[in-house]
Parts: sequence; C-alpha cells; structure tokens
Amino acid sequence: MNRMHRALSSDKLQLFVSLPANDAELARAAVRAGADGLKVHINVDHRASGNRFGPLAEYAETFAEIRSLFEGPLGIVPGGSAEAVQAEEIRALPGMGIDFYSIYAWHLPVYMLKAPGLARTCAVDDRFDLSLLESAAALGIEAIEASIVPGAEYGSPLCLADLLKYRRVAERAKLPVIVPSQRKIGPQDVPGLIDCGVKVLLVGAVAVGTTAESIGRSVSLLREAIDKAGG
Repeated sequence: MNRMHRALSSDKLQLFVSLPANDAELARAAVRAGADGLKVHINVDHRASGNRFGPLAEYAETFAEIRSLFEGPLGIVPGGSAEAVQAEEIRALPGMGIDFYSIYAWHLPVYMLKAPGLARTCAVDDRFDLSLLESAAALGIEAIEASIVPGAEYGSPLCLADLLKYRRVAERAKLPVIVPSQRKIGPQDVPGLIDCGVKVLLVGAVAVGTTAESIGRSVSLLREAIDKAGG
C-alpha cells in the first residue's frame, strides 16, 4: 500500500510538514520532532515561505536524502500552474520515493489523474464552489486540501468559522481533509481540528517558521498535543 494511503486510513490525526525549502536539514528537524509526513515543492513560487522552487532535476539528490530519513509519506507540489507541471517529472516521481502530489484543482492537468504510483490530492481555496467536491472521488481524488483562508488573513488565529468550513469540505467531498496552516495553528487548536474531522494537519512556514530550530520546536509541541488528545 502507498504510504499516503496508509496515512489517510489511520484513525489518528496525521502531522505533516510542508518544508519552506527543499532542504534535508529542515526535513531532519521535522522528522526528529515527530512529523508523520513531509511535503516538498518544484516549479512554484511559494507565497508563505517567499521562496521560488525550480525544476525536479535541481533537487534529485536532496529528495533522495530526505526520502532516506523516514518511512512516512513524502509528497510534492509539482507546479504553481498547469503549464508549470511537467509530464516527464510526474513520471519520475514514484521512482524517487514520492508518494503523493498536492496541487490546486485548477492547476492539475487531467493526465495526472491517471499517474501511476501516486496518491492524488488537490487543494481548493476560498473562491471554490464546494458543491463541486461531491464529484471529486468519482474522478479519483483521494483527499482534499482545504486552503480556504483568504491570502490577506494568513497568520491570523484559527476560529470557529474555519472549523465549520473544514467540516463542510469533508461533508461535501466525503474524502479525507488536509488542513494547511494558513492560520497560525498551534497546539491549542488540535482538539478542535480533531473534532471537525480533519485527517491531516499540514503545517508550514506560517505555523512553524523557516529554520530547523523553529520547525523542530513547533512540530514537537504539535506532536505532543496530538498524542495527548488521542487524535
């Protein structure tokens, strides 16, 4: 079974880290602190971290080192637009130990729905018509990343309205929901996320910072909160 499929079928809230840079030291800090999964990036300008990520070939050695660090799911954002996604790179990903892709629904080329060896997840934002999610499973999507916080609100506290929206995403899609840390999510938010049925908490620069020290510290606190909550 694909490592991502195992994570999505777990009864416990999964803690993934979206690395702010394709850097093995950052990955090592996250894994040591208790991350269940990691996500890397190519062919995209990343808003939260302020970094620009180049093509897959630039990171082959780094991804191999990151893959050697742990046994959990390793995912990738393959591009910041449909034009940026490269079919030959998608074909190469399973052989590099990549388990899943994560990309906005309107950036996901149709051929990727049939890409072998990769779990299929997609993101939706605050403008997306959530009623369309009722058809996602029929097209092979296996999890939804609920990137529903408007960009101007990045870094603000998690609130009840967010939990209600995450719950609505889960109800409409009837698929596991991944929540990225567009809000500044901390240990105090873990019980609420569990209660609203989130499957994966995906924390990145907004919540855990951009250094190995800040990532290690923040991920450790979130790991402790999840384990304490029995999520």
